[in-house]
Amino acid sequence: MQVLSLESGATNKEHPSPGKLIIFTGPSGVGKGTLMRSLLQRHPELYYSVSVTTRLPRPGEIDGKEYYFISRSKFEQLVQNNEFLEWAEFAGNCYGTPREPVERQIREGKLVVLEIELEGARQIRATFPGTLSIFILPPSFQELEKRIRNRGNDSEQAITRRLARAQEEINAADEFDIRIVNDDFETALKSIEAALFQ
Repeated sequence: MQVLSLESGATNKEHPSPGKLIIFTGPSGVGKGTLMRSLLQRHPELYYSVSVTTRLPRPGEIDGKEYYFISRSKFEQLVQNNEFLEWAEFAGNCYGTPREPVERQIREGKLVVLEIELEGARQIRATFPGTLSIFILPPSFQELEKRIRNRGNDSEQAITRRLARAQEEINAADEFDIRIVNDDFETALKSIEAALFQ
């Protein structure tokens, strides 16, 4: 198993400290994506790793921006070639983090951020001990259920599955270095910035 040194000597003018891998995890509906988009707008020096998926694009999604959309056979080939830092199957689709661009950006001294599922977060933390792991929590489970239901695009069966998985994920929050409650959006965003740039 290859362990990447996160104490890279490479530096750049925007971010003189060594590169670092940062992972964001949290249950579906907690607002990870919205927090991530705002964080990247405020801090363009961060490198956001775009995941690969076998699911079909949703309306408005652009290949290479939200995800790289590929076939299951191509995904399986990448798994066999060890081209993912982590990968997992979720809701019938596969998701993975491409290895090469992440390792290159860390070597170049960048802060690399990943937004991934619990299973993938566990894989990365086992392989890269220096990773900073952040778990985004809802204000309450009732509020999370409300947010998931208000999306209005899931069947009752799908909502039940999402909520059961969310409970499992929330139960694992203590495994993470930092836990941030997304109650007030601006407060949550400032807490993330404090964790990244302290």
